[in-house]
Amino acid sequence: MDTTGEPDRQRRADSEAAGLDSDDHATVDATETFVVHRNLLFTVAYEMLGSAADAEDVLQDTWLRWVKVDVGQVSDQRAYLVRITTRQALNRLRSMKRRRESYVGSWLPEPLLTTPDVAADVELAESVSMALMLVLETLTPTERAVFVLREAFGIGYDDIAAAVDKTPAAVHQIAHRARCHVEARRPRRAVTARQAEVALEAFQRALETRDLQGLLDVLAPDVVAISDGGGIKQATPRPVVGADKVARFIVGGLTRNDVPLTVEPTVVNAGPALALHVDGELDGVIVMHIEDTRITGLYFVRNPQKLTHIESATPLTLR
Repeated sequence: MDTTGEPDRQRRADSEAAGLDSDDHATVDATETFVVHRNLLFTVAYEMLGSAADAEDVLQDTWLRWVKVDVGQVSDQRAYLVRITTRQALNRLRSMKRRRESYVGSWLPEPLLTTPDVAADVELAESVSMALMLVLETLTPTERAVFVLREAFGIGYDDIAAAVDKTPAAVHQIAHRARCHVEARRPRRAVTARQAEVALEAFQRALETRDLQGLLDVLAPDVVAISDGGGIKQATPRPVVGADKVARFIVGGLTRNDVPLTVEPTVVNAGPALALHVDGELDGVIVMHIEDTRITGLYFVRNPQKLTHIESATPLTLR
């Protein structure tokens, strides 16, 4: 018996039984494919934009365009979806660059609550780390797109060229230039999970007990603290540099007036972090970068518009 095309005939029969026409069925198929690759597409958009809210908007735009595509004519659906996402993210990134010029105070990426398996994936963990995300901010939009697609996801030059509307030769040059730029500024790789845990516990203990010396013991001499209030919450207008200044900023700023403060360890952007609650309300998130068992970077996000993914308490897998 010739069973060629039997699955397709059965699927059409199922669709007819459910009251779906061919267009409805095509939309269902396209949506199922989109869902399969959604985490990847979100991560691509987030690494390009540094904003989970904008990444979600990009995914919505991607889906609206994807369901209009004749999926049967697409040989590599994953690459095609990445191409749409990249183009939408590039358009948004160019407009965001202008918005950030008027941003009040220091700007930090929107923190993401991530699952432990993300932290265990060394390359992925580094690509979404606060420290590297800040370095990516110094790239042009096209350089950032090429770097993210090539370095974080290993996408081929031909596919990247199609996504950014450049020739493969031009993409090679852009990738080389972006890689050199990032390598010159890239933070050293973080320590082991256990070493990070020890540093996090020491920092939390010192913070909760207002122990200035305890903070000095866990902070690197050249530690940098950056706080982002977005003009809504109080934050330092410029980075605070040096262990003594950072420790006094933490003790004097975060624990002033005996405000009821609850500190909870968590994993944000695949790194050790603390969620700070004041009177039961999320007040901010401190993300840490650790080298040689000492904290070299503190990224304190207080802007409430950037804390929605943390408040949702739904850790993201990202891939």
